[in-house]
Amino acid sequence: MSARTAELSRRGFLTGSLLIAAGTVLTTGCSTDPTGASSSGAKTTLNVWYHAYGEAGTQQAVIRYATAFTKANPDIAVKVTWVPGDYSGKLNATLLTDAAPDVFEIGDFSEAMARRGQIAALDDVYGSARSDFNTNALGSVTVDGKLYGVKMIDDVIVLYYRKSVLAKAGITPPTTFDGLAAAAKALTTKKGKGLFVGNDGIGDSPSNAVWSSGGDLVTADGKVAFGTAPALEAITALKRLHDDKSLLLGFTTDWWDPSAFTQGVVPMQWCGLWAMPAVQDALGDDFGVLPWPASKAGGTPVVRVGGWTGCVNAKGGKVAAAKKFVQWLWVQQTDLQKDFAESYGFHVPPRTSVAATAKKLSEGTAKETVALAAKHGKHNPGTWDTAVSSTFNAAAAKIVAGQGDPAALLADAVTKAQSQIDKQLGR
Repeated sequence: MSARTAELSRRGFLTGSLLIAAGTVLTTGCSTDPTGASSSGAKTTLNVWYHAYGEAGTQQAVIRYATAFTKANPDIAVKVTWVPGDYSGKLNATLLTDAAPDVFEIGDFSEAMARRGQIAALDDVYGSARSDFNTNALGSVTVDGKLYGVKMIDDVIVLYYRKSVLAKAGITPPTTFDGLAAAAKALTTKKGKGLFVGNDGIGDSPSNAVWSSGGDLVTADGKVAFGTAPALEAITALKRLHDDKSLLLGFTTDWWDPSAFTQGVVPMQWCGLWAMPAVQDALGDDFGVLPWPASKAGGTPVVRVGGWTGCVNAKGGKVAAAKKFVQWLWVQQTDLQKDFAESYGFHVPPRTSVAATAKKLSEGTAKETVALAAKHGKHNPGTWDTAVSSTFNAAAAKIVAGQGDPAALLADAVTKAQSQIDKQLGR
């Protein structure tokens, strides 16, 4: 899941820490100071953070992985810390303290963390396996030619639609934004709306609009790119969904959860591959997936690719042991990588050889989704931090609400975002 910028976690569950020492699980509650390592004989204790995945069994899986690592490396104990709620905010705050984790995952990769020296370069961790990671997995963690993380999973986000509902309405799955807007309007009734992109009515739609116009958010050299005329036209077109009152707003869960779709509240929803097992359980084969459609005929369809990346705290004092853990789990243990991708919701393994053996992703709609990601996948640039994305989305929200001149709003967002990116890059 997209990854994804870590808004309030899409998976909110239990909290606490578990210490894995010599294969034994010791509960340490919420403490940031693990205990029991000395009695286990371990010379080093790693604090490893995960956000609170909502897919059942994920927490137990990462504990099992930690246990297997410690069994193979008895000199290193592992404390698994499960963090609910605003994971990104908690992580950024804790990294400034002595309680900072040694290993942690992040959603959309942040170049700023590498430039600030918070995360270690991991080129040596990859070794000969580097060529087995897909282009997105490598490109998204590269800063000035060095790799600063190991992608754990690729989270693919697509447009789900109910085959039977669209067929009954005589609607062909849309391939352009005009088609999507028309379908959403036609499918909106007194009983429900036609489309769900997020409780705020925005979600990923502004960035999708930019990409679907053939543009980009930020260039590789850190120049804001979302201020073009085609991008402005595509973002402004989103207003149509709001004017038509076609969007579901304020549902009990947000876009990352498939409940609105599986419960028949909407016939179309922007959601992730991770939700597909739940969709299959509820609807059988009465659903399909599409990319976010091109802004115009002949344009660029969009599939959002996020995910989670394992990083090592460069300032934690346990870099060597932390690298060993990341290498063992996310480079060497291909069976565990496949388990993590297939068994707790669906995710795409970043390793091409592992993805090729992921049986659950090699058939039906899951296979189609993986193919769409390979063809149309887009990931947020490393400079797309909270400040930059918030600036962009705030302007887009005003544009679709008709609160000001669209060109002026977007131009102002370009100026502010460029200033924020320049600060990141130290220029």
